Amino acid sequence: MKYILILLFTGIIANAQIKKEQLDLMPWPQSINLTQGTFVLNKNFKVNITGNPNSRILVGATNFLRRLDGRTGLFLQQGFVTKINEVPTAELQINCVKNGKIGLYEDESYQLEIQSNKIIINATTDLGALHALETLLQMLQNNSTSYYFPTAMITDFPRFTWRGIMIDVARHFQPIDVIKRNLDAMAAVKMNVFHWHLVDDQGWRIELKKHPKLTEMASDGNYYTQEEIKNIVKYADERGILVVPEIDVPGHGTAILMAYPEIGSKVVNLNSDSIESKTQVSGITSYSLERNAGIFSPTLDPSNPKTYQLLSEIFDEVCPLFSGSYFHIGGDENEGKDWDSNPKIQEFMKRKKLANNHELQTYFTMQLIPMLKKHHKELMGWEEIMTKNMSKDAIIHSWKGVNEGVPAGKSLVDAVKGGYKTVLSNGYYVDLVYGVEDHYTVDPMPKDVVLTEQEKARILGGEATMWSELATSTTLDSRIWPRTAAIAERLWSDEKVTDINSLRKRLKTVSFRLEDLGLTHIKNKDVLLRNISNNQKYQALEDFSNVCEPLKKYSRNKGGTEYQMYSPFTLFADACTPDASDALAFDAAVNSYLKNKSLENQVLVTDFLKKWVDMNAKLIDLSANAPLIQPLLPLSKSLSAISQQLLVGIVKKQSLNSSVMSDLLEQCNSKAHADVELAVYTSLKKLIK
Repeated sequence: MKYILILLFTGIIANAQIKKEQLDLMPWPQSINLTQGTFVLNKNFKVNITGNPNSRILVGATNFLRRLDGRTGLFLQQGFVTKINEVPTAELQINCVKNGKIGLYEDESYQLEIQSNKIIINATTDLGALHALETLLQMLQNNSTSYYFPTAMITDFPRFTWRGIMIDVARHFQPIDVIKRNLDAMAAVKMNVFHWHLVDDQGWRIELKKHPKLTEMASDGNYYTQEEIKNIVKYADERGILVVPEIDVPGHGTAILMAYPEIGSKVVNLNSDSIESKTQVSGITSYSLERNAGIFSPTLDPSNPKTYQLLSEIFDEVCPLFSGSYFHIGGDENEGKDWDSNPKIQEFMKRKKLANNHELQTYFTMQLIPMLKKHHKELMGWEEIMTKNMSKDAIIHSWKGVNEGVPAGKSLVDAVKGGYKTVLSNGYYVDLVYGVEDHYTVDPMPKDVVLTEQEKARILGGEATMWSELATSTTLDSRIWPRTAAIAERLWSDEKVTDINSLRKRLKTVSFRLEDLGLTHIKNKDVLLRNISNNQKYQALEDFSNVCEPLKKYSRNKGGTEYQMYSPFTLFADACTPDASDALAFDAAVNSYLKNKSLENQVLVTDFLKKWVDMNAKLIDLSANAPLIQPLLPLSKSLSAISQQLLVGIVKKQSLNSSVMSDLLEQCNSKAHADVELAVYTSLKKLIK
């Protein structure tokens, strides 16, 4: 009997052998070789660490155990990993040669070997070991009775040293727990730079002991204390993540100037009888915290010594809060209007022989470099800081593209050819709510430009950017994830890893697993749909959200609606996300049907069409007690109408009036309803043609 049980158990595990394409690893490793075997988990599974690592590996190993136990429910006996070489007989051995340093160019490589009776992680630093633990978690498989790891040899390392996310907390403040769960998600997909956009026209978010006016007057009470900032930096460090703070100057200066208007550039006409001039005191302009999104004129005065005195004092207090070597000073979108109209600044430019505003901004930026070097920080700024006289020590952050009227990646190429290190964000603006494929196909390394090896080395990597004008703490996660996991793969994996179908398949699992870390990108959709439906049964509303996507490229402020920082972000467009699931499935069904009009493929298409006809009727019923559904009905009605016509054509084989179909199709292409668009429009167009 015992022999039979052993054979039966072995057979179950043997049947669990999987192929590479079945794995849901992200980022995909540089090298992976699956072998014929399994490591079966039980409650006695333990971890041991050897070598000379940073203590962050103890936190990482403990978190690994808790997450593994959460997935398997095995009640693992090892609770916390507290010291080096604690359990020499443990099944998982982690060997780290040295203490990893948080920063660029550190060795993040690892080798993960899974054998049938033990697992070995070898890494030069604990940073590599942390990445290996994430890969090991992603390797977890199961059958009906047990959990196991397939035996394998994985060798892995990042392609780029800068793999970041920028989160803007100035427009909509993001509480500590939102930041922490996103740091956890970053670590899960091997991202290593958190760019914290802390100051803009809409708010100052850093407690300053010596300048309390900044938070008293320009934060609405929403800011991080210095202890909270230190805690976030420590939390990030434990996950192998560098924190880069940003205080945006000299433009985007409303919050600073609200507290210190005397360093503003705007000229006051004291002889005027205008309402504006009557609000001035002693010739100094007063500023009000900005409540709208956009580009605004308030700009710091580069000719005023007090500007540099204040900034120096700010840096003296802020820099010690951050252990990393980089400080982002923004420098973007300064239109220079207030500089142009200020006679004192124009006289200053003549005296300093500065030909234009670009040269004036370079002068300004150059004054900041020694302030930051005093604290061992390197200056980083958006691409506007790059001029002929800018220090080569500055890091250029490339962000402009065709939407801004310049060739995509131009500033990146200009930067590396000009001797600057650079980071790419053009193509990675996740707040634009483009589909994942739009980001996945963007590579920091230009394909159509010849660069020397030295120039290529100056391309540090890339950064997903999450501006928060249209995102609150409720919706922020859904605007970053899961698409940013695809950007993480682009920045880590081999450049030949480009299969979009493989990506989409793996992304479904990665997205689900990110919930383990507390992300709300999936569950908060239900919160919003309950609100919109007035707590009625909202299946029809959810079905509609699965074929709709938010309007893209900052086009949501149309039709007379102007979103401000206190506007509601609890509406249907907030519940919808890029890559609408049913839209992707419908497109696949349409493509199959057009290739082969078999009955099976026909049913795949017509099931969607029938679903949308029924959905529209249910939405109408729901709207009787849910005013927030009313704006959706015109678009739902259009989808229902065209679906009914297509059913007549496909099922009953009747010819359709081309003019009627064109009109219905055009209605389905409308972007005038509820700030969303039908993601099935292109697929419908294929069917009609």
